[in-house]
Amino acid sequence: MEELIKKNEKSSQRISRRDFITKSSAAAAAFMIVPRYVLGGPGYTAPSDKINIAAIGVGGKGRSDIAAVATENIVSLCDVDEVKMFDTIKRAGEWAEEKGLSENPLTKVPRYKDFREMLDKQKDIDAVTVSTPDHFHAVAAITAIKQGKHAFVQKPLTYSVDEAKKLSAAAKKAGVVTQMGNQGHAGEGIRLIGEWLKDDAIGEVREVHCWTNRPIWDTGMNRPAEIPSVPPTLDWDQWIGPAPFRPYHPDYAPWSWRAWCDFGTGALGDMGAHIFDIPYHTLKMDHPTSVFASSSKFNGESWPVASTIYYEFPQRGSLPPVKLTWYDGGIMPPRPEGIEPGRRMGDGDGGIMFYGDKGMIMCGCYGRNPRLVPETSMKEYQRPPKTLSRSPGIHEEWVQCIKESKQASSNFDYAARLTSTMLLGNIAIRMAPKSTKLEWDGIAGKFTNMDEANDYLGREYRDGWNL
Repeated sequence: MEELIKKNEKSSQRISRRDFITKSSAAAAAFMIVPRYVLGGPGYTAPSDKINIAAIGVGGKGRSDIAAVATENIVSLCDVDEVKMFDTIKRAGEWAEEKGLSENPLTKVPRYKDFREMLDKQKDIDAVTVSTPDHFHAVAAITAIKQGKHAFVQKPLTYSVDEAKKLSAAAKKAGVVTQMGNQGHAGEGIRLIGEWLKDDAIGEVREVHCWTNRPIWDTGMNRPAEIPSVPPTLDWDQWIGPAPFRPYHPDYAPWSWRAWCDFGTGALGDMGAHIFDIPYHTLKMDHPTSVFASSSKFNGESWPVASTIYYEFPQRGSLPPVKLTWYDGGIMPPRPEGIEPGRRMGDGDGGIMFYGDKGMIMCGCYGRNPRLVPETSMKEYQRPPKTLSRSPGIHEEWVQCIKESKQASSNFDYAARLTSTMLLGNIAIRMAPKSTKLEWDGIAGKFTNMDEANDYLGREYRDGWNL
């Protein structure tokens, strides 16, 4: 933040990005051989430069995303709700005061309600953060990426399987640096578990249980019938964006949009990228072969109060097939034999249990506090050396990778596969009344035994909105 405020004061003393590249090119002509980090390339940002970042969605999680990248230049803010905009600016003033700065760094930043207008008008943007409801992720991110902007998108990466595939392809084509906001992927826990599994701490893993305390919002509701007035500070048409139009109601925004099938992806979409990610990455999972779900009553309007989803993954090289079960809405997996009486499973947000041939690993949400189970096994275990590279943090890693012209660990290639796999579970919830295990062909990208399930891989977009 402090460097952000002092940027203008130092501008006369600092070589601009354009001057740096120009002088580097001259050096190349003189010496013929110049290191990659000097010459750069498409999308390359010199490490000495600040990245110009625009925020799309600035309330709630958007506010913390802005704070996390405020070491760079925040050059514009975009949100459909003026209240969120001014609240975030007010909070930035508090950040500045805490750091002893004389000026709020966001006071003079341009503000927009339509991200498309922002991207058209401001040509100084290098990268964007997207912290909107789920239904808006893909359309905002892909528009920015097609203009060559690096992108950080909150989890889940997209609203649908089809969007994940298209967003990943667009990022690859544009050659931009991307990251999904699943912070546990940058944490210590996922790395420790990876090292322990490689060390054969619990033997071959053939079963994994994942659970969450979500939803923590009202869900399982019918669509509201009353039509209240839209708050004067909110652009409701922009909030709806590509989704089917629904009259404004406070049951949709600003808080409970995750509950609604039109806008959110429910408990699985909210927490899967944090919890599902841990076994998906450490066990080198890719496409499942099948998915089956059961749930509390589902009306097709808002996601059920509770569900259980069963995935089957094939053998991956020398790794055996794995069955992964997801529980939400307060449903818990059976307590495993051997766990201490009275010991809590996971933590307040959820947890993961790996079942191996020789033992178990349990951790909390985000991969927090991994332990061999029972605790006597943990105390006896001789931990292997830390061989996996560590991350400075999910946001910090993205910024660093932009400056070093390399991909982040939860980049859109990986994040799209994880998100797609998660969202197959939501399709299974829709098909649960059929009581049929859905067979999935990951290469073809379709269900092979129930055509109607394929209708939910994508969605139709409202007029004026597309990818």
